[in-house]
Amino acid sequence: MNVAALEKMLAKGNDSAMLRFGLGKAYLDDKNLDLAREHLQCCVDIDPDYSAAWNLLGKAHLQLGDKASAETVWQTGLEVATRKADKQTEKEITVFLKKLKK
Repeated sequence: MNVAALEKMLAKGNDSAMLRFGLGKAYLDDKNLDLAREHLQCCVDIDPDYSAAWNLLGKAHLQLGDKASAETVWQTGLEVATRKADKQTEKEITVFLKKLKK
């Protein structure tokens, strides 16, 4: 689904963690980092257990040059992913954290 369609859904009041995740990912893919961060932050505010959103939110912070925030977000995401047994996200975040510390 394209960004315009997702934004239209949001404008109609169909707000949800999944919609915000979709918008955040779409904006991240388009390198619209401020909007990506905004929507991904809304996603985890709506659903703090959305481990994949924590992962992408960390990427958005890193691409915006904010390594400290990226690390903080990824630490939270790692805790969520571990608790939920989301092995794929756990693995990805662990790799990102290791790279960040180099």
